Amino acid sequence: MRDLGVGFQYLVEGQRWAARNGRQYGFGLLPGLITLVLYVAALVALGVWGGDFVTWATPFADDWSSPWPGLFRGFLLVVLFALGLLLAVLTFTAVTLLIGQPFYESLSEAVDRDVSPDGTAPESGLPLWRELWISARDSLRVLVRAGVWGVLLFGLGFVPFVGQTVVPVIGFFVTGFFLTEELTAVALQRRDVDLRARLALLRSRKTLVWGFGTPLGLAFLVPVVAVFLMPGAVAGATLMARDLLGEETRDGDDRPEPDHLAAGHPEDEPTR
Repeated sequence: MRDLGVGFQYLVEGQRWAARNGRQYGFGLLPGLITLVLYVAALVALGVWGGDFVTWATPFADDWSSPWPGLFRGFLLVVLFALGLLLAVLTFTAVTLLIGQPFYESLSEAVDRDVSPDGTAPESGLPLWRELWISARDSLRVLVRAGVWGVLLFGLGFVPFVGQTVVPVIGFFVTGFFLTEELTAVALQRRDVDLRARLALLRSRKTLVWGFGTPLGLAFLVPVVAVFLMPGAVAGATLMARDLLGEETRDGDDRPEPDHLAAGHPEDEPTR
């Protein structure tokens, strides 16, 4: 359970780092603002034309006696909008990171240099187009995984009581996991950690991931909040990536100590 608190500490420390570095924070806001406009337009379109889509998809309800067609279609419309909102939360980070790859790469490197004992940051050495391609490809693969979870949770949402209580909670934990994967990918990709290794690394510390990603996912439900938290989220994810790989952090910082160091265990070999 300690990892839950450590994960949340990384989220807070990332926001504090962004607040102390106004230039990096200002540049980090731009991709989120662009993505916000795109997503708001998509959700508005879903709200305007979603009812027509539900009516078209349920012709069998036309012959039902009143008020059942309206109640049934209203329920489906609410579920459809909720699913759209969930997918927006799941994909917001991926799209923002893709749009803002150069901005967040620079921010993540700045965090590494700030906390590294020797003041250096790992570099991928790849051209920008190659980094964008890898990021887009991995984001699509993560989106497919998240989509499978979304469809599963959507189906379970129809189960009485469970669908209105347990399923939303599971949904937030799933959202938190995939949000964390996308955010830590900025730092881990520079260290040549591929998607398969990243997922294995995150699964090995799920409570740490949930402590970081789940409250962030809840905050991201408010679109404007997501924009302003994004730079700090990338900074916090970079700090957490160092913990996951067992990298040392410069003495004197008020950041949470890596769990394996706090427990007195030797450093793990960085995953490659």
